[in-house]
Amino acid sequence: MRIRVRRTGGFAGIEKSAELDTAGLADAEQMHDLARAALAAEPRESRGVPDGFAYEITVDGRTVKCCDPDLTPEQRELIQRVLKEGA
Repeated sequence: MRIRVRRTGGFAGIEKSAELDTAGLADAEQMHDLARAALAAEPRESRGVPDGFAYEITVDGRTVKCCDPDLTPEQRELIQRVLKEGA
């Protein structure tokens, strides 16, 4: 499974993105569960907050958009892990 996270916004407006291929990861099944939950989350009407971040999470070609502070716990964890571990 390929997971891509794109973060925009924030105080400085600097974009950051990372992609992670779960093949070969020791915790691949946990990442798959997080990805499925992040995509399945009910879309929330959110415009974000001033200087907050907006995210695009793409899993195998399917994309969901979300904003701080209205992230689900699964979205938040997936975003943090992909931006930290991904390239």
